[in-house]
Amino acid sequence: MAIIGAGPGGLASAVLLAASGLKVTVYEAAPAVGGRCGRIEADGYRFDKGPTFFMMPYVLEEIFKAAGRRLTDYVELTRLDPMYRLLIGRGGGQAPYRIDATQNIEEMARRLGEIDPADGAAFPSFIEHNRSKLRHSEAILRNPMRSPLDLFRADTWRDTLKVAPLLKPHLTVHQLLSRYFRHPAVRLAVSFQSKYLGMSPYECPSLFTILPFIEYEYGIWHPTGGCASLMHALAEVAREHGAEIVTNAPVEQILFEPGTTAATGVRLGGEYSGQCVRHEHLVVNADATWAMKNLMPAPVRASASRGYSDEAVDAKRYSCSTYMLYLGVRGETDLPHHTIYISEDYKGNLEDITTNGRLSEDPSVYVCNPVRTDPALAPPGHSALYVLAPTPNLKSGVDWPKERAAMRERVLDQLEARLGLKGIRGRIEREVELTPRGWEAQNINFGATFNLSHNLGQMLHMRPQNRLKGFDNVYLVGGGTHPGSGLPTIFLSAQISSKMVCDASGTSFAGAKSEVREVALSRRIVAPV
Repeated sequence: MAIIGAGPGGLASAVLLAASGLKVTVYEAAPAVGGRCGRIEADGYRFDKGPTFFMMPYVLEEIFKAAGRRLTDYVELTRLDPMYRLLIGRGGGQAPYRIDATQNIEEMARRLGEIDPADGAAFPSFIEHNRSKLRHSEAILRNPMRSPLDLFRADTWRDTLKVAPLLKPHLTVHQLLSRYFRHPAVRLAVSFQSKYLGMSPYECPSLFTILPFIEYEYGIWHPTGGCASLMHALAEVAREHGAEIVTNAPVEQILFEPGTTAATGVRLGGEYSGQCVRHEHLVVNADATWAMKNLMPAPVRASASRGYSDEAVDAKRYSCSTYMLYLGVRGETDLPHHTIYISEDYKGNLEDITTNGRLSEDPSVYVCNPVRTDPALAPPGHSALYVLAPTPNLKSGVDWPKERAAMRERVLDQLEARLGLKGIRGRIEREVELTPRGWEAQNINFGATFNLSHNLGQMLHMRPQNRLKGFDNVYLVGGGTHPGSGLPTIFLSAQISSKMVCDASGTSFAGAKSEVREVALSRRIVAPV
């Protein structure tokens, strides 16, 4: 069987399927594994390309366990405290609110209480409510969703009924948080995580208040060497079980039996140009909508579903994109491992990104300073700074060749004025820049870094399904399918899709049965009305 793409989902699937006894070949277009979770190396500096932190490590531990391995034998993990520093802008020349987030719930409540005492007191209830919400959502997150009926299967219906009163789908993240917290800065402190999905908390469905809970429950972790080291560990385990990973091998087309939607193999490009290789099953870890448009012939898509035309795919809602600077800097940098600056006019900043399609004057900025934890990522006495500013995706029409220089200056201004990195320009020794056009060039539709949006019309069975609907033997894995974006959910998608492949091929699946991790509730909390 073939896996197209050696990103997180493709590599996790390779481990699971090879450990299950299937012959697996992974085709990766780039020279190295990792995809959006790859590594950028420049003159002794090493940067994660995309994700810079790791949550819910037990999900990845399950994949290693399926292969008879232990994650900690391959990667060293460090739990961060503080998890990150939040700088929440406020007008009138006032300094931003500063919050160092900690997993210590009592201490975190105290820190939030310094902004608003009532909000600090409400924080433990918020945590308990979301603990229950996640507990009863995991069965849904761990199983394929092919129709609304899958919510009421024998292994999901109890949790569906229990979680339904907690979900409040008519509310956004911001609206639900307003029932817990009254101070805008506190609401932002537990809603900016919607950006992990490339969405605004003013639009993101309220289900995703589980994102900040996951941070506080399971922690923020740094893998030594960066998140790319997780990808190299997965590749190593996959090879140990006989999987072949072929780099510099872009797939140019998925081949189909004439007149059917049954895939028969792939046609390769690059140094393997023109080679056609037969495979019985295909798992697609490329950007889902890009793959539909570019790897699957239009007539085949049309026979599978009217919803797979280029026009229908492009009409879907997409996440935001990101402007990136990877900076090799002289000297140490006085910032914690993760720092997030939230714009003074955060709502306006988000509207610029999601609705207005323009670049904000006061953009929110995230900086990762991993040398604080992992000095080997830069030459001695230097820093490797990862800088991200959320931007509109390419549907917006922003003229990046024209705007990129001004955006660079605006982001560097933010580092100096908002994060206190005075004179940062004069310390830069090595710089790599990536705009939404750069993400698009890496085969990401509209440069939408976080895949399809997670609005209600593009979740569960309405998202491109793990076994692509209308096709006999084509499966999706990654952020573009169920359950969605982010490393933990991508690893869950690998478990779902790999089990479906094993079931279809009559192979015993090496992974665990779709079990829910038990999380004890310290007391019963009734959700606010």
